[in-house]
Amino acid sequence: MIDWLIATIPIIKIVHIAALVIWCGGLLALPMMLARHDPAVTAEDYRLIRLATHTTYTLFITPAAVVTVIAGTWLIFLRETFVPWLFAKLAFVALLVVVHAWVGHIVARIAEEPGNHRPPAPFLPATAALVLMIAILTLVLAKPALDWIVFPGWLLEPRGGQLPFDVPSR
Repeated sequence: MIDWLIATIPIIKIVHIAALVIWCGGLLALPMMLARHDPAVTAEDYRLIRLATHTTYTLFITPAAVVTVIAGTWLIFLRETFVPWLFAKLAFVALLVVVHAWVGHIVARIAEEPGNHRPPAPFLPATAALVLMIAILTLVLAKPALDWIVFPGWLLEPRGGQLPFDVPSR
């Protein structure tokens, strides 16, 4: 076993959680920022608001989402976490990615159609993201057995393929 790989697990977990906080915070804040888009404001104010939402989405929220997913994927394989609650969590994470894409679509539509497109009420995307975040957090903290969900055997254990490095065992 490679000792340095075991030592990286806490670091990867810290990176995962830090990026997750930025991603989730951004998904809650950005709908409020999008609500400020109003064609009735001056062109200069509209340009500043649009620049702020675009910058927030492209330079902060999206990179944080990518880092979250990459670090989380590394943790799955390094910790050999092949349990039902994790698969349920991944389903909710996939839905959170859908909300992320929806918010990105709203940002793009506002840029392309400044006078014609109005963003949805901010509580819609924020509530969707918050419900998913709570579900993910509940699964991560409670780690329920979920024995009533039947998963195929190939999904619950490693397939014996060798990674290009040694994986630490628990």
